[in-house]
Amino acid sequence: MQIAIVLFDRFTALDAIGPYETLGRLPDSEVVFVAEETGPVRTDNGRLALVADMRLTEAPHPDIVVVPGGPGQTPQMTNEALLEWIRTADATSTWTTSVCTGSLLLAAAGLLEGRRATSHWLALDELRKFGVEPTGERVVVDGKYVTAAGVSSGIDMGLDLIGRTAGDFVAQAVQLGIEYDPQPPYDAGAPQKAPADVVELLRSRSRFILGQEPTT
Repeated sequence: MQIAIVLFDRFTALDAIGPYETLGRLPDSEVVFVAEETGPVRTDNGRLALVADMRLTEAPHPDIVVVPGGPGQTPQMTNEALLEWIRTADATSTWTTSVCTGSLLLAAAGLLEGRRATSHWLALDELRKFGVEPTGERVVVDGKYVTAAGVSSGIDMGLDLIGRTAGDFVAQAVQLGIEYDPQPPYDAGAPQKAPADVVELLRSRSRFILGQEPTT
């Protein structure tokens, strides 16, 4: 089973690494990082890079497609080379998935119209522009399309897919192996829970978080 994780300039690291650490533990699986060109691809902070093993054209038919998000997602919305690869890979994939604003790329490729999907909470309204029904759920499964909310939810998505692919026992073993037992010091991980002033702070920075204009 080949799992292809897409990389592009200024993606968010955990969007890709969460699925990598979970789905990469599926029995008989191969994880490849793919991009338009091979080599290092920088994350949104510019200080970390992951290495693309293959060009997009070298992995046309993965079993599982994973599209991360991040501020760099915005310019990719009109990158026809990437969008066409997503469509081609989706035509034969078993699962087509996204994390955070990666769902906007699936939507831009025309794959989510009329479906339910999630994204980072700041980007949910953007999904409506593509005929998608947004939901604030952490992981949404609609047919073979699996979308995860913001950043850390890619871990949940990976475990969910392992359960659907290899069974609950394997998924639980992977969860225990990575000791994924969240006990955060604050209960502020969703806009419905966080203090109002924290929510407003994030909203005021949304244009930077969503990559709608460069940070300064």
